[in-house]
Amino acid sequence: MPASDPRSHARAILEAALAAVDPALALKTALRREGDLLRLGGEVLDLAGFDRIIAVGAGKAGAPMAQALEEVLGERLTAGRVVVKDGHAAPTRVVEMLEASHPVPDRRGVEAGAKLAELLAGADEHTLILCLLSGGGSALMVAPAPGISLNDKQRATSLLLACGADIAEINAVRKHLSTVKGGGLARLASPARVISLIVSDVVGDRLDVIASGPTVGDGSTWAQVGDIFDRYGLWEKLPIPVRERARAGLAGQLPDTPKPGEQWFARVSNLVIASNRQALTAASEKARGLGYRPLILSSTIEGETREVARVHAALAQEVRASGHPLAAPCCLISGGETTVTLGERPGKGGRNQEFALAAALDIAGLEGVLVVSAGSDGTDGPTDAAGAWADGQTVARAASRGLKARDFLARHDAYGFFAPLGDLIITGPTRTNVMDVRLVLLGG
Repeated sequence: MPASDPRSHARAILEAALAAVDPALALKTALRREGDLLRLGGEVLDLAGFDRIIAVGAGKAGAPMAQALEEVLGERLTAGRVVVKDGHAAPTRVVEMLEASHPVPDRRGVEAGAKLAELLAGADEHTLILCLLSGGGSALMVAPAPGISLNDKQRATSLLLACGADIAEINAVRKHLSTVKGGGLARLASPARVISLIVSDVVGDRLDVIASGPTVGDGSTWAQVGDIFDRYGLWEKLPIPVRERARAGLAGQLPDTPKPGEQWFARVSNLVIASNRQALTAASEKARGLGYRPLILSSTIEGETREVARVHAALAQEVRASGHPLAAPCCLISGGETTVTLGERPGKGGRNQEFALAAALDIAGLEGVLVVSAGSDGTDGPTDAAGAWADGQTVARAASRGLKARDFLARHDAYGFFAPLGDLIITGPTRTNVMDVRLVLLGG
């Protein structure tokens, strides 16, 4: 192994990954102003053609994105409102920062949704709207559909989070219970020119899923919503208004969400400015610089967390046994977003902590291996940790303290397992969000 503490190496690799997806840097790289010309991607906009330039947005990365936008546009920015998760705000000059609850929405999210819609009122063809979107936007920007209350949305969200549904499934339901998600914001802003700058927290960078696609034609349907409720046995658990709305949609009594190609999207552009793949590429480059052979497994990994963890542990065992898929010292890197299906009375934790705990059981006794899993946003589930570390001695160290790893895994209490060991990764809010970064480091 390169001569240093593997945890310091892992920390340096994670820091490099986060630096590569810094939202402010990403926005200023994607959006450049030259006098009255604004360059983004392959487009050039003449700002002289707009009477007003407004910023709206939602997500954990909203504050640094808003700060960067103010730097780029200067005096040309007319007004703005962006809603972020509690503790994720930052000082801004023009853009008003709003805070709300995540992942379950609260009353402040509803108020924020109304304030954003109010700012869009009166937008016309001479208005430029810059929409700043990042992970968490779905829970933070809340505008319940007619007949749906905040309590209804809270209950539906909690059920979806607990049943093991993935983010695409959760957001398909959210879009059909909202007036701003699933293309709804673009409909409110029409006929203004709309440009969405997006930090992706979704596998495959699906525009209609990130923050529930407020400026994108929606690919999900009422039929898919019904299938999700069937698949996870949710019909009888859901609030009555949610069930009634879904059944009306399935019966053709309610319109579906706005679809690609409809008039609302004629003047809308959507640009991903930071993604999980960028973070993994930076992690790979840093690992190589530290003396490891890097291998990016995938940035699109989904599935039940503990099963994904077992595959990573099996790869570590294979490296030790045969030198495949590459010889040590090496660093296996993966990203994406897994899910945890909770039991009746789950403990405390999140998917990254559960990943580390499940892997710890399978690498027990293996020498010179470190497994790391961390959420790029700095939070993992309803905890103050981003994730956890585990090595070949973790299970034995825990047992010496009377902590049985399998028991903690069975009740999804990874936080309770790692906290006494000092093996939680605590970063505080990173103000970015490109899903998770996982590392398996093996020394020579």
